[in-house]
Amino acid sequence: MMSARSLLVSGVVSLAAATGAVAADAHYTLDPAKSTLEYQFTQAGALNKGKFTKYTVTLDVAADAPSKLDVVIDMASLDTGDRERDDTLKSADLFSVAKFPQSRFTSTQITKTANGYDAVGKLTIRGVAKDVHVPFTFRAADGALMGKVTLERLDYGVGQGDWKATDQVGNDVAVTYALKLVAGAH
Repeated sequence: MMSARSLLVSGVVSLAAATGAVAADAHYTLDPAKSTLEYQFTQAGALNKGKFTKYTVTLDVAADAPSKLDVVIDMASLDTGDRERDDTLKSADLFSVAKFPQSRFTSTQITKTANGYDAVGKLTIRGVAKDVHVPFTFRAADGALMGKVTLERLDYGVGQGDWKATDQVGNDVAVTYALKLVAGAH
């Protein structure tokens, strides 16, 4: 026969599983086959899309809430579906992939919001680190982390020489993420 404490613990675990509550003290890593990291920008008045195909994401959870988010992107993995455009984006005037092969976001604080969570931290692109807010939702039940953030490329020096002007390439870049994370031991 189960004790009252065992029944209570069992009930809380069942409720957490049913509601998709975040598991306490867990470490989540990326399932790349089931994840997307995409971006949109305007060039010559047309909307262009691309994605990154190589990146890592880790999310730490403590006390039933996300506590640390870390994202590292292999900048050479950018893919717009147009090799000439990709080569231009990788060039020294834009992402300068040879000199800056990775971009990284590391949170310093995550807070609960009305719509999910807000990760505040440093985003480093082209060696330039800026404080940013990265909004996201997270469901522990299926490991889904999703969100969208808009960045200004010139804040990170993405656009040197002729590419610094915004008449041909817009300054705003929308980054959308739909990630599948898998829980492991913390």
